[in-house]
Amino acid sequence: QVQLMESGGDSVQAGGSLRLSCAASGFTKTNKWMGWFRQTPGKEREGVATLYTENSATLYADSVQGRFTISQDNAKNTVFLQMNSLKPEDTGVYYCAADTRGRASWSLRASLYDYWGQGTQVTVSS
Repeated sequence: QVQLMESGGDSVQAGGSLRLSCAASGFTKTNKWMGWFRQTPGKEREGVATLYTENSATLYADSVQGRFTISQDNAKNTVFLQMNSLKPEDTGVYYCAADTRGRASWSLRASLYDYWGQGTQVTVSS
């Protein structure tokens, strides 16, 4: 059974940092796109960053480029999202997702990812 479990969400002041973790189980993380998405009430789920597990190639949304870093720990089957210089507009529920069908190549489109975690709340206050 495929499971993705996020952790690390918290409330921080603007300018602060957080590190989110996504522990994957039930599937081989090799050669997969694994991404982070976020959502706020009334808005569509937005792709933040994605990583190809074979070679750690990454893609970022323009809104987080230079502030967020996605990475992986193969030994622990975990994907991370390091978030620095946080802004109030970064507030939302952050979801980890995996593309196990090979459809999400270089894409932050949520519909291309087929497995999702339950989400972790990030709140950035000004």
